[in-house]
Amino acid sequence: MGALTHESLVEYLLEEAYEVAETIETGADEAELKGELGDVLLQVVLHARLAQERGVFGFGDVARGLTEKMIRRNPHVFRPDGSLQDSFPATVEEIVLKWDAVKKAESPQRSTPFEGIPVALPALAQAQKTLDRAERAGLQATEKPAVELAGSIETEAELGELLLAVVRSARSRGFDAERALRGAVRRYQNGQPETSAPGS
Repeated sequence: MGALTHESLVEYLLEEAYEVAETIETGADEAELKGELGDVLLQVVLHARLAQERGVFGFGDVARGLTEKMIRRNPHVFRPDGSLQDSFPATVEEIVLKWDAVKKAESPQRSTPFEGIPVALPALAQAQKTLDRAERAGLQATEKPAVELAGSIETEAELGELLLAVVRSARSRGFDAERALRGAVRRYQNGQPETSAPGS
């Protein structure tokens, strides 16, 4: 194995994060979750160590940066000195509005609400996050429903439109399309019929 680099570790960071998701989604015990979280933390430690060896930053800097960001981005929870506020917003909507305002102030150069969505996200998750951002930005698109699109697929582009419509429909019902598909694939791999899926 060659020298470790940020680039060579990316696949392991992603793999460990997905293992945490699988542990949670399959209902594994707490000990397994603890172990998987430790594996993710190890990846953070390794990346910080590589940066420290170059004299850029260390693990302590990562932790301090996270603390500062959480205080800055959650003024509904923390005062600027890090102590807790005396009262908190009554609704999730208020919290989201405050969060969005802080993020916008941090990155005023962003020209669209979609900047900052990682392109490496799986496509269904990327679609859901894009639709979330569009809604919060007040963007409305008139789209055909998934059922209408399903019967007319002849190209990959049309398939993409159908998948986006499915994500939009799932999101409107409070479902997570990425998690739903992972669950369906797990059931398929285990030879379980779709009808045995929760909620069916």
